[in-house]
Amino acid sequence: MVMISSPRYASPLMAESSFKRKIIGWGARALKAIPVIRPQDLASEGVGKLIVKADDKFTLYGEGTQFKRQVAPRDTIVISKSRSISYQIEQVISDTEIKLKQELSQEAINFITHANSSSPSKQIKPYKIIPHVDQSVLYEKVTERLTKGESIVIFPEGGSHDRLEMLPLKAGFAIMALNAVAKNEHLNVKIVPVGLNYFHPHRFRSRAVVSYGAPISVSPNLVEAYQRGGADKRAAIASLLDEGYEALKSVTVNAPDYDRLMIIATARRLYKPADEHKLTIDQVVELNRRFLLGYTFFEKDPRLVELARCIQAYNNTLKYFGLRDYQIAKSTSIAYNDDMTVYSASLILLSRVMKLLFLAIFGFPALLINSPIIILSLIISQKKQKEALAGSSVKIAARDVLATWKILVAVVGIPSLYGFYSVLLFAYLYVHEYSHAFSLSLLVWVLLPFVQYMCVLLLENSIDIYKSLYPLFLSLFNPDGLNTVRKMRENLSETITKFIDENGSIALKDFDKNKFDKLELHEKVKSRKLMKDMEEPATKGLLRRWFDDKYLFFSSKRRRYSYEDNGSSSSDINSGSSSSDSETNF
Repeated sequence: MVMISSPRYASPLMAESSFKRKIIGWGARALKAIPVIRPQDLASEGVGKLIVKADDKFTLYGEGTQFKRQVAPRDTIVISKSRSISYQIEQVISDTEIKLKQELSQEAINFITHANSSSPSKQIKPYKIIPHVDQSVLYEKVTERLTKGESIVIFPEGGSHDRLEMLPLKAGFAIMALNAVAKNEHLNVKIVPVGLNYFHPHRFRSRAVVSYGAPISVSPNLVEAYQRGGADKRAAIASLLDEGYEALKSVTVNAPDYDRLMIIATARRLYKPADEHKLTIDQVVELNRRFLLGYTFFEKDPRLVELARCIQAYNNTLKYFGLRDYQIAKSTSIAYNDDMTVYSASLILLSRVMKLLFLAIFGFPALLINSPIIILSLIISQKKQKEALAGSSVKIAARDVLATWKILVAVVGIPSLYGFYSVLLFAYLYVHEYSHAFSLSLLVWVLLPFVQYMCVLLLENSIDIYKSLYPLFLSLFNPDGLNTVRKMRENLSETITKFIDENGSIALKDFDKNKFDKLELHEKVKSRKLMKDMEEPATKGLLRRWFDDKYLFFSSKRRRYSYEDNGSSSSDINSGSSSSDSETNF
């Protein structure tokens, strides 16, 4: 996605282990990727068990260990990966004694003590040794590329994850930038922050926003400090690292927990801009980020605490009725004592059931034909998901792995499956002596993906219609309950808008309630709008009232459109390149 969206080509940095895989390795070389030796890929299981002494917290002792064979200075010993307990080794004294650079924490001491006292049936996983890797060769390769005027793309978090906020960045990108300029003072290096913000990344045909931030120039003062070495060098790296972290925060949404993100997302949907119109997906990401900054600023303000409680109550009410906020937001209403309301709702419900059945007739065969791939992708992706969770301390549900393997299985499986169907067709035609059996089978193999894709769209449209049936049932059998939710939303929307308009400038210096009104307006996207003719009223007047949703529910005169985004935004972040040919970019 970064390469497609960037106006300038950039070579990615990639784990060396990926180059050893057949298909991925071929793709890496085709992209002119630079291999990176990751220390964690070289990790080995430690022999024996660790022992700690209360009077010496800088030393680890062992029983049956082979420290002199397995460990070297600057290596890292991982006591617990799940709890992120690891220490760098300063000196190897003997096979049963090593000196650490940092003092053992109480958590580490308790973990080792508990591990040694555990029964064999509940034995905790042994410690691991991660060797120190000299990355000077990598830095030389990067410097060579940048000197030639090329660009590279880096994921400074060090790996994918599904957390709601960025991980601490690795120092590699800062070292590479400083090292390149230090060796060529005429080199103009720019670091361009790029944010990847996902909406339901593990689902088929979900959305993402690639955001580019302002480029960072490498300060000559930092380069001079880097060249002096020692403490000055470390300070220069830390300074550029912090600058990069803040730049990446400006193009991503970073929430500390899921509950807070849900409150922010709901508040953003309920907020009414001065000139209401449908927000583009990139505007949604930007608005979410600004809402998060404002929420963090006013987090302890009693007014916001009460507002957050009301938003949570609204979300709980929606959950109770089995509704989504967008179903309330897109609806309007008329008085329920109107004799035509029930009749109109009944006709709309009937028409949608008919459309649902009609679309399902065409969409369901696609589900059957693709079922082997669907089942296979679920089995493999869930297996890889479990493996990733077991081997990672940063993943929450490993949805990044789930999405990746669904894609990989589909890329390999779909052509193979459709090829298998084409072979069966060829065999049938050949046995029955049809002319042009091979050509017809080959044509089917080529066209089948496009036909199936259209069928999948029909099936998705059926699902959308199915989800719209429940609010119609409520309008018929529980109109008072639906009206209560609508009024609750209207009151909450007004309260949120008033609070933000009055206090936004306190939290954000560039706050402007007309900010998004000044941007280009986008017309409402008619996605998945199949069966359009059935949704258009045949005549004006009575039939229009029967078949138009907007006559079913009440709404405020002030209407707002937004994307439904109940999922969270992820932050697999990397550094990209700018379009200036006169600059070398990370």
